[in-house]
Amino acid sequence: MAPSPDDPVLGAAAGTPPVEVTIVAHDIGPVRGMERQLSDLVVGLRRLGHAVTVIGRTCELPDGTDARFHRVRGPARPFVVAYPWFMLAGSLAVRRRRRGIVQATGAIVLNRVDAISVHYLHRVATNTPSRATWLFRAHDRASGVLKRLGERVCLRVCRPAAVVCVSAGVADEVREHYPSLAGRVVTIYNGIDTDAFAPGARREQAGALRARLGIGEGRLVAAFVGSEWERKGLAPLLAALALAPEWTLLVAGGGDEQRYRELAEAAGVAGDVRWLGVTDEVQGVYDLADAFVLPSSYETFSLVTFEAAASGLAILATPVNGVRELILDGETGMLITREPELIAECLRRLGADPALRTRLGGAARTAALSYGRERMVDEHHALYQRLAAPPS
Repeated sequence: MAPSPDDPVLGAAAGTPPVEVTIVAHDIGPVRGMERQLSDLVVGLRRLGHAVTVIGRTCELPDGTDARFHRVRGPARPFVVAYPWFMLAGSLAVRRRRRGIVQATGAIVLNRVDAISVHYLHRVATNTPSRATWLFRAHDRASGVLKRLGERVCLRVCRPAAVVCVSAGVADEVREHYPSLAGRVVTIYNGIDTDAFAPGARREQAGALRARLGIGEGRLVAAFVGSEWERKGLAPLLAALALAPEWTLLVAGGGDEQRYRELAEAAGVAGDVRWLGVTDEVQGVYDLADAFVLPSSYETFSLVTFEAAASGLAILATPVNGVRELILDGETGMLITREPELIAECLRRLGADPALRTRLGGAARTAALSYGRERMVDEHHALYQRLAAPPS
């Protein structure tokens, strides 16, 4: 469920003045989930009057967002080079440029900070390579070791007063795997732009997309959005598509497209899949679709599921973190497994019953409204007020 406004950790900031805040992150921008969340946070904090400093590798904010940006120059890839590089260069930048309350986005610097936000707990999650070659698998194993080591070291060295988790499930994982931090855990759910992600919000864009992709007007469309396709379950979804031939699948996000095209070909569904790549037209994707499917093995919040729900789509998703708080099986969506037969059965049910799609999509929209981005910003505001207050 969504956090209570009476939460004693978050609830003492109404009418309180803004403070200076420094956000430390690898990247902030309009594409990909965590980067968009950070952009929304910075924009929201500025609207509340906070002076915001961003320290990161890249920062792309909407025009008119008056935030101070200090670039940390260095490589973005490969991860085994980029991650330790940023940890060292970013730590030096934070030491020189920090102002006010400092929040680091994950285990990325070695400075004393006031808060660390946890969008992904590497102690729990398993890495999946973007391609199946031995080089990518070796890099992925090395990256996993670096991430888990960096997480343990940073959570100890940074000594955050607050560990900000993006869902109740992540908060439980932090308490379990880092019990010394249990008393500092705060849950602030990610926020959705429920105006941009709304039924019909991009109707013209969706119509143009349907025409460009050559999808007939009467054809049912399922959307899959995200990268890390192995973890998010694209393979079982392609297998399910062969058992639900009335559906066309849109795949938005980055991955080993050649490999998955071959899987689609082997399943006999190559003509029923449209590959969009990483796109900033995701609202149009949701508006075009009749259902959203995500058979993921691990998520921390699953921002795309909440966006799809806010867009009024019938949701089929595994009961991972975040999804468990959004989807009540049979009422606000359908909880599935990674079994292709079960996914196909749910797709066939939705395909045969337009009223069911409408009912589940409307209920999903209502549930998603509790997770607006304004609330996310307000709760960060309250947290920063608490962290800035002098000890009593």
